[in-house]
Amino acid sequence: MRSFGFPLFMTLLHLLVTFALSGLARRCAKRPARVVLPWAGYLRRVGPAALSTALDVGLSNWSFLYITISLYTMTKSSAILFILFFSLIFKLEELRAVLVLVVLLIAGGLFLFTYKATQFDIEGFALVLGASFLGGIRWTLTQMLLQKEELGLQHPIDTMFHLQPAMFLGLFPLFAVFEGLPLSTSEKLFRFRELEQLLRLLGKLVLGGVLAFGLGFSEFLLVSRTSSLALSVSGIFKEVCILLLATHLMGDHLSPVNWLGFAVCLLGISLHVALKVLAARGQKDGRRQKESDSSPDLELLLLHHQEEEVAAGSLQL
Repeated sequence: MRSFGFPLFMTLLHLLVTFALSGLARRCAKRPARVVLPWAGYLRRVGPAALSTALDVGLSNWSFLYITISLYTMTKSSAILFILFFSLIFKLEELRAVLVLVVLLIAGGLFLFTYKATQFDIEGFALVLGASFLGGIRWTLTQMLLQKEELGLQHPIDTMFHLQPAMFLGLFPLFAVFEGLPLSTSEKLFRFRELEQLLRLLGKLVLGGVLAFGLGFSEFLLVSRTSSLALSVSGIFKEVCILLLATHLMGDHLSPVNWLGFAVCLLGISLHVALKVLAARGQKDGRRQKESDSSPDLELLLLHHQEEEVAAGSLQL
């Protein structure tokens, strides 16, 4: 990112690659019909989710120009707070005291992680925090989009195919204002001097688009089967790996207070994971109990029906 310096252009290129791969996957899939939404429904239902997604990804990539990977990872983990907030607004979750505890742990951990950080940058921090806020809107709207059967976008490939054009159009004005003129005069792309360097750069950008397609597919698949909160809390292992790699390979410096904040944040996220697991088990046990309670009633109905048939047969005789 810092050698290329145009994160919004990179994001737009990734969107084009993702759109092309999702369209190819739809054409190759052995399904009777491919979902195509009308323009009115597309702009009303898909537009808000696409715009928030585009801004989330664009601001996240933009922040890498200013902050380290470790600070980005910890700040982006605050997205669970905004997802929880918007889940409560859209009534996808119920407010409970234990959820307030989860929020306080994550917020406190984030504060400790960024407290007197030697590589802290306020501009980059503001960009990634804004991306986290938009991520809360993004995944809440995406969950509603994926789990509405009348739209027919339950399949991740269909969702990705419909999101990319609106995401591109939503992010393009921001790119035109901040990167349009510098990119057009840059020797890294349009005014290149060596063809080999240009091809190597385009290869890296396209490879990033392929990885973005795989990441988006796995994320949308998870959200369609579970929830946006489950997506956030499932990234614990990923964040641990990123921070370890950032400190050992990229030279990021973390103080003991920063590591304490990371541990507190993980504690809050882990608590939420445990709550989700217990809630899922409780729902499963409730369904089993309901089925077992209703089974005697079903047996009585069958027995009553058999008795009526026997009585009718004796009357005929």
